[in-house]
Amino acid sequence: MLKILFAGFRHRHIWDLYKKAVNKKDIQIIACVEPYAQARAIAEQTLGAKFDNRGYDYWLEQDIDIVAIGSRYGERGGMIIKALNAKKHIISDKPICITKEELEQISELSQKRNLKIGCMFDLRYLPSTLAAKQVLRDGLLGEVRNISFFGQHCIDYANRPSWYFEKGMHGGTINDLAIHGLDLVSELTGLTVAKTHAARTWNAYAYKNPDFKDCAIFMSELNNGAGLLADISYSAPSQVFSMPTYWDFKIWCEKGLLTFNAVDETAYIYQEGHTGVQKIVGPKPQTDYIDDIALEIKNNTDTFTKSVLKATRQALDIQELANGK
Repeated sequence: MLKILFAGFRHRHIWDLYKKAVNKKDIQIIACVEPYAQARAIAEQTLGAKFDNRGYDYWLEQDIDIVAIGSRYGERGGMIIKALNAKKHIISDKPICITKEELEQISELSQKRNLKIGCMFDLRYLPSTLAAKQVLRDGLLGEVRNISFFGQHCIDYANRPSWYFEKGMHGGTINDLAIHGLDLVSELTGLTVAKTHAARTWNAYAYKNPDFKDCAIFMSELNNGAGLLADISYSAPSQVFSMPTYWDFKIWCEKGLLTFNAVDETAYIYQEGHTGVQKIVGPKPQTDYIDDIALEIKNNTDTFTKSVLKATRQALDIQELANGK
């Protein structure tokens, strides 16, 4: 039985992690902490979460295996570093931090103390993703030549937390969103970003916050020479989560095209020498990110941890380029 502490409910992504943890037989939720009264009240009402007033530092000294992080982005790096120093494993919403300095400390502590770091990379477990993974594993289309992905979200002022727009809390649209796509490219193809040739962020939709750069695009080169193009802007209307453009991936290979998205359980293949489209319905996922971090802890492996750190590093590198650093 792994004992988990939930620290921070400032983004509703953490609600999904909490709901999953409640239903895991090998996970015991020990406590929840959240200093912000409104976020705590909403989580109590919506999730039935029970909060403890003794605070984060107190619980880090207790018999806890994993800390689940869902605080504001700008606070996560420091919280994770503190948890690693307390010899706790991590499962976090993305991004795990917003600076490369934080990331280096997290990476060093994780390796030094043999602690595992998981992230809520939920795109990995979609039926369409699992179908795409099988196609690529079978080598049906040959070598990957080019990839494009689109992960547009919506500003949604009515529901988006106000802290997004506070200085030092968000960390950039590329670091916020692109990490999902970068992780999935690596997970599916085994390829990684070797170089980023161009990256741009700018303000176009967040009219209340003209300094918030809500649009982001970049062009990278993978380590086999393939090209990677991405648009991960906050440019979509509010119904984005039901649109076929939501996390839409196109993987162009030497023998055809593989395409899939997050709202369809089917992957589509357009293969050289074949007429029309081949449809592959993906299987229902048998595991999720909690299972993966639990297995990593049990088996003392570091595959998930390394992938989280790699995707975070790539996102931060591209964000820095877009920032002109």
